[in-house]
Amino acid sequence: QVHVVESGGGLVQPGGSLRLSCEVPGITFSDYSMGWHRQAPGKQREERELVAQIGGGGTTTYYADSVKRRFTITRDNAKNTAYLQMNSLKSEDTGVYFCEARKIKRPGTDYWGQGIQVTVSS
Repeated sequence: QVHVVESGGGLVQPGGSLRLSCEVPGITFSDYSMGWHRQAPGKQREERELVAQIGGGGTTTYYADSVKRRFTITRDNAKNTAYLQMNSLKSEDTGVYFCEARKIKRPGTDYWGQGIQVTVSS
C-alpha cells in the first residue's frame, strides 16, 4: 500500500511563506509526476484546483495562473519527496492542499495524500 505523507501547513499572515512537503516512500519516485491541488473553503472535492505540477525528472513544471511567480514546485528523487514553496501568500491561497503522485506511463494510477490545511489570515 502506498502512503502519501504531507507536512508543512499551518497558519501564516498575508505576505508570508510556507513550504509544503510530500513524501511517498516505497515507489520508484521518478516514474511519477507530482502535483499539488488546492481545495478552497466551501468547495467540493471535484472543484479542487491543480496549482502546481512537476514531471518525473524535475525539469517540466506547470503552475496555475493564480500562483505563478509566487509558488515553486521542486522534487528530490533521492528522498522520494516533492516540495511546494509558497511565497507572498494571500488570503485566497487558504485551503486544504492535497499532494498527488501520478504514474506517468500508466494513466489512472495515482495516489493522494490526506490533505494539509493552509490558512492565510491576519
